[in-house]
Amino acid sequence: MEDTFRTFASYVGLMLEGLTVLMVAIGAIEAVYRLVAGAILRRSTTFDRRAIWLRFAVWILLALEFALGADIVRSAVAPTWQDIGKLGVIALIRTGLGFFLSKDLDSVSEQEAEKTAKPGTTSP
Repeated sequence: MEDTFRTFASYVGLMLEGLTVLMVAIGAIEAVYRLVAGAILRRSTTFDRRAIWLRFAVWILLALEFALGADIVRSAVAPTWQDIGKLGVIALIRTGLGFFLSKDLDSVSEQEAEKTAKPGTTSP
């Protein structure tokens, strides 16, 4: 029974890793498309590039969460202390990356909200 559950967990982990790759690919394709479109139309401003970065960062954050989920699922079935240690380090790194990226997103969003809230300020 444990072998069956381990195999199932392996497939679930593989599916989550595949979704992680797909999310990063979708975000990258979208970012490149928007950058190229902005360059061709010659209307790429700092605001446009920041919006592209924000959108790509959201995709990366989502991918990090799925990658962490895949690691948790893979180590859920009869883990050894070595597996738990590896998961702990991976979770710490990915959570740290996610935290700081999320903090950057919030900071940029607040700056954008302040710019649009100021009276007499025009948007590009």
